Amino acid sequence: MNRPMVDARYSGVAVTLHWLIALLVLFNLLVGIGHDAIPALRALMPAHKAAGITVLVLTAARLGWRLGHRAPPLPPEIPAWERSAARTVHGLFYVLLVALPLSGWLMVSGPDHRRPLQWFGAFDIPYLPASGATADLGGAAHGPLGWLMLVLVAVHIAAALRHQFILRDKVLARMIPPLAG
Repeated sequence: MNRPMVDARYSGVAVTLHWLIALLVLFNLLVGIGHDAIPALRALMPAHKAAGITVLVLTAARLGWRLGHRAPPLPPEIPAWERSAARTVHGLFYVLLVALPLSGWLMVSGPDHRRPLQWFGAFDIPYLPASGATADLGGAAHGPLGWLMLVLVAVHIAAALRHQFILRDKVLARMIPPLAG
């Protein structure tokens, strides 16, 4: 019996959103984690905040897109434990892609330590209605969530490289179409 052909790659919209979000997350991890050790990075904190809000908006778009467009299937030879691990990591990514920007937004919205909040100098971003305690909670969560994001990014990249160079399957080609050839 012939099965209908299923596209093994993500759509162009999903690929574009993935890579835009990935670049912004990498930038924010560098600035957010590195600004204490490398004082020159402190000058990038306004861009860090704007990039975080952009990640939140792009993640909402990606989740909306995902509701109407299924992810391409993994190759059938991928073991169940690996499928489960991939689902878990991707689920955690989505949680962090919402929680990290929201915690940072809460942190700068507190009345006691309000900081300027603009989108790359183009317009002001409104503050969230946050009490001092809520802002402190956002601040307390933001750093550990950033470190967790760094760990997940490292795991994600390691898994992608494993698929490409060790297993030599076409999993990475689902997100980098030129590799499919």
